[in-house]
Amino acid sequence: MALHIVHFIDPQHKKRWGLMQEDQITSFLYDFESTHEIIQCGILELAKLAMESKEKYLLDEIELLSPITNPSQILCQGANYHQHMLDSGINPDTQSFNIFFTKSLASLHGPTGWIEKPNHVNLLDYEIELTLILGKKTQGCVTVTTENLHEYIAGICIGNDISARDIQIPQMQFYKGKSYRTFCPLGPVLCLLNKAEIHYLNKLQLKLKVNGEVRQQDSTENLVFKPAETLTEFSQITNFEVGDVVMTGTPSGCALGLPSTTLIKMTGLLPEKLKWQLFNKSQSRRPQYLKIGDQIESHIFSSDGKINLGYQKHTVC
Repeated sequence: MALHIVHFIDPQHKKRWGLMQEDQITSFLYDFESTHEIIQCGILELAKLAMESKEKYLLDEIELLSPITNPSQILCQGANYHQHMLDSGINPDTQSFNIFFTKSLASLHGPTGWIEKPNHVNLLDYEIELTLILGKKTQGCVTVTTENLHEYIAGICIGNDISARDIQIPQMQFYKGKSYRTFCPLGPVLCLLNKAEIHYLNKLQLKLKVNGEVRQQDSTENLVFKPAETLTEFSQITNFEVGDVVMTGTPSGCALGLPSTTLIKMTGLLPEKLKWQLFNKSQSRRPQYLKIGDQIESHIFSSDGKINLGYQKHTVC
């Protein structure tokens, strides 16, 4: 059975880990130090620890923290949903390789609270993403298949790849534009999966709202590059550690609106400074970009209710 694990601060202001069932949390008797230790403990032992505990809390009694504690890597995929690829001018039927990048550990953030908008950033965007938490250390290239995928993926959580588009695109700086502090909220739930449940990776519903309006909504069945082939390709350029995360790309519906291919060709003849001035000016007219005070809510779940990764809730400040 999938275990829905949370990291939280209890009413006595102590950091704890526990098992969440609906709106009730059963605290583990053992004080884990990290996500790595949680994964290494394993599903069966964690379930046993929860059964032996009598410490229970309601959600409104505690403060939820990110269940991801300082991973060694935040690995990311870009443009990985069918419609998002089309919106980005990419033909998903002919795309033969992943778009990879990373985010800074300084961007790691909790599942509730504030998203800090830097003063110099005007085009602040959201990107809900299914996030994989890795469960196996590697030291070289590996071949991951649907049959052995459960060996490499320990669990999943919600991620939001917050992006400063006026840094990322004109400066051609993915790492910089996506790595400001608070730009990588993860959680609240770390859902640990066993081999029999790994098929849910292709059956999850994603939904993101801004100020109550649905902006993004899709299913992971529309991922172009599935987790197995993604991990295989990623292993060619990096080693995995237990607790690393892989953000698998976002659906269509972001604030970013790319111009037509004709307009791109026309502006390509302009001086660089003028070209990006026009880009920033045209994008600033789009009302979808996040503003101070906007409220973002993200949710990932399975239609049958077996998987529920909880709700991320943030306010832009």
